[in-house]
Amino acid sequence: MNKNKLLTIMLIILVSITLIGIVAMVVITQGSKDSAHAEPDIDTVLESSVDVEELTTNLKGENFVKISLKVQTDSKKAAAELTKRDFQMKDIIIEELSEMSKEDLEGKKGKEVLQNTLKTQFNGLMQDGKIQKVYITSCIIQ
Repeated sequence: MNKNKLLTIMLIILVSITLIGIVAMVVITQGSKDSAHAEPDIDTVLESSVDVEELTTNLKGENFVKISLKVQTDSKKAAAELTKRDFQMKDIIIEELSEMSKEDLEGKKGKEVLQNTLKTQFNGLMQDGKIQKVYITSCIIQ
Protein backbone atom coordinates (compact mmCIF):
# COMPACT_ATOMS: atom_id res chain seq x y z
CA MET A 1 0.00 0.00 0.00
CA ASN A 2 2.84 2.40 0.86
CA LYS A 3 4.53 1.61 -2.45
CA ASN A 4 1.35 2.43 -4.42
CA LYS A 5 0.89 5.70 -2.55
CA LEU A 6 4.54 6.67 -3.09
CA LEU A 7 4.32 5.76 -6.79
CA THR A 8 1.14 7.81 -7.19
CA ILE A 9 2.70 10.86 -5.53
CA MET A 10 5.81 10.56 -7.71
CA LEU A 11 3.68 10.34 -10.86
CA ILE A 12 1.65 13.40 -9.85
CA ILE A 13 4.85 15.38 -9.21
CA LEU A 14 6.38 14.24 -12.52
CA VAL A 15 3.24 15.16 -14.50
CA SER A 16 3.05 18.53 -12.71
CA ILE A 17 6.67 19.36 -13.52
CA THR A 18 6.14 18.32 -17.15
CA LEU A 19 3.03 20.51 -17.47
CA ILE A 20 4.81 23.48 -15.91
CA GLY A 21 7.67 23.01 -18.39
CA ILE A 22 5.30 22.85 -21.36
CA VAL A 23 3.44 25.98 -20.24
CA ALA A 24 6.75 27.81 -19.78
CA MET A 25 7.90 26.81 -23.29
CA VAL A 26 4.64 28.00 -24.84
CA VAL A 27 4.83 31.35 -23.04
CA ILE A 28 8.47 31.87 -24.08
CA THR A 29 7.88 30.98 -27.75
CA GLN A 30 4.76 33.17 -27.97
CA GLY A 31 6.68 36.08 -26.47
CA SER A 32 9.48 35.77 -29.00
CA LYS A 33 7.00 35.55 -31.90
CA ASP A 34 5.31 38.77 -30.80
CA SER A 35 8.60 40.65 -30.67
CA ALA A 36 9.69 39.23 -34.05
CA HIS A 37 6.52 40.48 -35.75
CA ALA A 38 6.52 43.88 -34.06
CA GLU A 39 6.36 46.83 -36.42
CA PRO A 40 9.72 48.55 -36.90
CA ASP A 41 10.07 52.10 -35.64
CA ILE A 42 9.69 54.97 -38.12
CA ASP A 43 13.44 55.66 -38.31
CA THR A 44 14.07 52.08 -39.42
CA VAL A 45 11.27 52.33 -41.98
CA LEU A 46 12.72 55.55 -43.40
CA GLU A 47 16.26 54.12 -43.58
CA SER A 48 15.03 51.11 -45.53
CA SER A 49 12.72 53.03 -47.89
CA VAL A 50 13.23 54.47 -51.35
CA ASP A 51 11.35 57.43 -52.82
CA VAL A 52 10.16 57.26 -56.42
CA GLU A 53 9.95 60.83 -57.65
CA GLU A 54 6.81 62.06 -59.36
CA LEU A 55 6.11 60.35 -62.68
CA THR A 56 3.65 61.55 -65.29
CA THR A 57 2.41 58.95 -67.74
CA ASN A 58 -0.56 58.07 -69.90
CA LEU A 59 -3.25 55.73 -68.70
CA LYS A 60 -5.20 53.42 -70.94
CA GLY A 61 -7.55 55.75 -72.81
CA GLU A 62 -7.18 59.52 -72.95
CA ASN A 63 -6.24 60.20 -69.33
CA PHE A 64 -2.91 60.59 -67.60
CA VAL A 65 -1.64 60.27 -64.04
CA LYS A 66 0.97 62.03 -61.91
CA ILE A 67 2.10 59.69 -59.17
CA SER A 68 4.80 59.52 -56.46
CA LEU A 69 5.67 56.45 -54.40
CA LYS A 70 7.67 55.38 -51.36
CA VAL A 71 8.83 51.77 -51.41
CA GLN A 72 9.61 50.13 -48.07
CA THR A 73 12.15 47.29 -48.10
CA ASP A 74 13.21 44.89 -45.35
CA SER A 75 16.76 46.27 -44.93
CA LYS A 76 19.16 49.10 -45.75
CA LYS A 77 20.97 46.78 -48.15
CA ALA A 78 17.74 46.12 -50.05
CA ALA A 79 17.03 49.86 -50.17
CA ALA A 80 20.49 50.48 -51.64
CA GLU A 81 19.86 47.85 -54.31
CA LEU A 82 16.45 49.31 -55.11
CA THR A 83 17.97 52.79 -55.46
CA LYS A 84 20.32 51.40 -58.11
CA ARG A 85 17.33 49.79 -59.85
CA ASP A 86 15.46 53.11 -60.03
CA PHE A 87 15.20 53.00 -63.84
CA GLN A 88 13.76 49.46 -63.71
CA MET A 89 11.18 50.50 -61.11
CA LYS A 90 10.09 53.45 -63.23
CA ASP A 91 9.76 51.19 -66.26
CA ILE A 92 7.54 48.78 -64.32
CA ILE A 93 5.41 51.63 -62.98
CA ILE A 94 4.88 53.09 -66.45
CA GLU A 95 4.06 49.67 -67.92
CA GLU A 96 1.53 48.88 -65.19
CA LEU A 97 -0.13 52.29 -65.36
CA SER A 98 -0.40 52.14 -69.15
CA GLU A 99 -2.61 49.06 -68.76
CA MET A 100 -4.92 50.77 -66.26
CA SER A 101 -7.80 53.11 -67.00
CA LYS A 102 -8.89 56.10 -64.95
CA GLU A 103 -11.67 53.94 -63.50
CA ASP A 104 -9.19 51.22 -62.52
CA LEU A 105 -7.26 53.69 -60.35
CA GLU A 106 -10.18 55.43 -58.73
CA GLY A 107 -11.01 54.56 -55.16
CA LYS A 108 -9.19 52.67 -52.46
CA LYS A 109 -9.49 49.27 -54.11
CA GLY A 110 -7.88 50.45 -57.36
CA LYS A 111 -4.91 51.92 -55.54
CA GLU A 112 -4.49 48.76 -53.46
CA VAL A 113 -4.40 46.68 -56.66
CA LEU A 114 -1.69 48.96 -58.06
CA GLN A 115 0.32 48.80 -54.82
CA ASN A 116 0.16 44.99 -54.68
CA THR A 117 1.02 44.63 -58.37
CA LEU A 118 4.03 46.93 -58.03
CA LYS A 119 5.18 45.13 -54.87
CA THR A 120 5.10 41.78 -56.71
CA GLN A 121 6.88 43.19 -59.76
CA PHE A 122 9.56 44.95 -57.68
CA ASN A 123 10.19 41.79 -55.65
CA GLY A 124 10.92 40.04 -58.95
CA LEU A 125 13.83 42.44 -59.44
CA MET A 126 15.35 42.09 -55.98
CA GLN A 127 18.37 39.93 -55.21
CA ASP A 128 19.16 41.27 -51.71
CA GLY A 129 16.01 41.56 -49.65
CA LYS A 130 12.30 42.06 -50.24
CA ILE A 131 9.79 44.80 -50.77
CA GLN A 132 7.50 45.03 -47.76
CA LYS A 133 5.09 47.74 -48.87
CA VAL A 134 4.51 50.26 -51.63
CA TYR A 135 3.01 53.57 -50.50
CA ILE A 136 1.36 56.04 -52.86
CA THR A 137 2.48 59.45 -51.60
CA SER A 138 0.67 61.49 -54.25
CA CYS A 139 -1.67 60.70 -57.12
CA ILE A 140 -3.40 63.04 -59.57
CA ILE A 141 -5.53 61.58 -62.36
CA GLN A 142 -6.70 63.72 -65.28
